[in-house]
Amino acid sequence: MTRVFNFSPGPATLPEPVLRQAADEMLDWQGSGMSVMEMSHRGKEFMSIHAQTESLLRELLGVPANYKVLFMQGGAIGENAIVPLNLIGRGGKADYVLTGEWSRRSAKEAATYGTVNIAASGESSNFMAIPAQSQWRLDPDAAYVHICSNETIGGVQYHWLPDTGKVPLVADMSSDIMSRSIDVSRYGLIYAGAQKNMGPSGLTIVIVRDDLLGHALPVCPSAFNYQIQAEYDSMYNTPPTYAIYIAGLVFQHVKRLGGLKAMEAHNAQKAAVLYDYLDESAFFSNPVARADRSLMNVPFKLKDPALDDEFLEGAQAAGMIQLKGHRLVGGMRASIYNAMPIEGVQALVAYMKKFEVAHR
Repeated sequence: MTRVFNFSPGPATLPEPVLRQAADEMLDWQGSGMSVMEMSHRGKEFMSIHAQTESLLRELLGVPANYKVLFMQGGAIGENAIVPLNLIGRGGKADYVLTGEWSRRSAKEAATYGTVNIAASGESSNFMAIPAQSQWRLDPDAAYVHICSNETIGGVQYHWLPDTGKVPLVADMSSDIMSRSIDVSRYGLIYAGAQKNMGPSGLTIVIVRDDLLGHALPVCPSAFNYQIQAEYDSMYNTPPTYAIYIAGLVFQHVKRLGGLKAMEAHNAQKAAVLYDYLDESAFFSNPVARADRSLMNVPFKLKDPALDDEFLEGAQAAGMIQLKGHRLVGGMRASIYNAMPIEGVQALVAYMKKFEVAHR
């Protein structure tokens, strides 16, 4: 069997040891005589998986005791509605900072449930840079301030933590959670789809401070009400059991590798290999402001877009897939999440060098 280097923005590549363990346990999880897929979510077997997965997540991220961890469904797009349904009722309005397509979509969805103030926008730079905090126009009476910590399409990432005063900071961390250390206590709420760094699609992690529970709008469905989900330990409805199990295996794997500090060093090393080449190349280019470059998603363009298809075909033949950029921006994009080995990035750069020489 030959595994490809999968540069997909999500669902993304998973650690091979995790996949092998899941395969080994597919028919019989730890002597239970059944697959995790077949377990009752209220049975003792799955309850132990659930508890261990939450415990590992809390340990790796350093989640304080006054925060609830919820295992939900609907992805980050679902949370674009679920967040305001739960929080915007605290004042009827919220601040949103636009740094790309995903934060733009978040703001648009939230406007259905309250007043949205665009506190800052990177549109003038074509979303190739994050607006400096000095440009932000925050409302001190807002229910929360929303950011997207890493934009998968444009390839911009916060490398600094916004100061929102007493207003809770809410972050969509779908594409960089678990990739580096963070101070959870500086956020009111963090949400993230699992399919980049944590596991398969179908699971959404929500980490919410206790004082932000209990403010849901009357129209909020009970299954999306954070307080109800917290009271039921994410078991108000059937949770995505198999995705939680895989996430737990990923968390075990990350812990064995040295935790988030090790992941951060690993990701910085990979990104440097690719960015260093892009910076020295006259054939390939990256448009993002250097201070805001993502360590997770690296967009790049060829000097001649007419060569895009040939580049992609050659990459696939060399065992590298999912390098086509998002349709909104074109070009290429290499997503290099936690599970992408440095050998994958080195192989990509070697191929790019060869392609550049052949097409000068």
